[in-house]
Amino acid sequence: MSTHFVNWKEGENGLVLFTPPEFSFAENLRYLSRSANECLYEISGGTIRRAISIRDEKLLLEISGESDQLLSVRIHKPGTHQMKAEIAAYIHDWFDLGTGLTPFYKMAQSDPLLQKPAEQFFGLRVMGIPDLFEALAWGILGQQINLTYAYTLKRRLVEKYGESLENGGSKYWLFPAAETIAGLTIEDLADLKMTVKKCEYLIDTARLIANGELSKDDLLKGDVKAAEKKLTRIRGIGPWTAHYVLMRCLRFPNAFPIDDVGLHNAIKVITGSERKPARKEILKYSARWENWEAYATFYLWRVLY
Repeated sequence: MSTHFVNWKEGENGLVLFTPPEFSFAENLRYLSRSANECLYEISGGTIRRAISIRDEKLLLEISGESDQLLSVRIHKPGTHQMKAEIAAYIHDWFDLGTGLTPFYKMAQSDPLLQKPAEQFFGLRVMGIPDLFEALAWGILGQQINLTYAYTLKRRLVEKYGESLENGGSKYWLFPAAETIAGLTIEDLADLKMTVKKCEYLIDTARLIANGELSKDDLLKGDVKAAEKKLTRIRGIGPWTAHYVLMRCLRFPNAFPIDDVGLHNAIKVITGSERKPARKEILKYSARWENWEAYATFYLWRVLY
């Protein structure tokens, strides 16, 4: 995890991150609050509480927005400068603070699909999933089911195989490590009520990561096409799941899940059409989004929540 470009400083009980100009903490908080069944963080009173693991140490973070220019992060135990730098890098990645959105908003001003969403959700970031296994697992869990049930499956997986820490009477969960899931059998996952195929895909993917055959660094070596090719070679990872991960974990700006049902529904809603758009229509719309396909998709998804 690179820390050299992250704009932060040590604070009294933790650290402070400086955010880019086109950033709205409230807008990102609204996005993060979209499911009442989220099990990896809790939001109350404008503060996010989340457990993360840094160098095998479990830490509870409290993130609040002092203003849209500052994120204040409280850590529930004393930490070294290096540990704080890694926490800052994690949050920087999670909130995609390294991307300047001025060109995106300029393009969106005259875009028939993006004009309204860009105004309405100004300051929203593509909220990331920094951990590769978590991103792939979420993609696999969400295949061919609705979002509500995907959250239920995630909770079952996390509460059975994830680690947790307790604070003030609350339990904060961490997503299971690839190494943990890699050691399981399909029978172990039976009571999560997932299809056998999903169990196989999850364990296979976990093993590739645990064995070092699949890593973020390796996927980032090439362009979006090369990374997509590596991911779709994995059983159970089709183009949709690959682009979802390329977008939310690997941060390719031109990742584009063109066959996504949510994207089609959002276009239908905005255009007031009776039918979902044909692929050639989507390609026509997206021709203007070059290198902003990931942000365009995320803002169009946001229309549906």
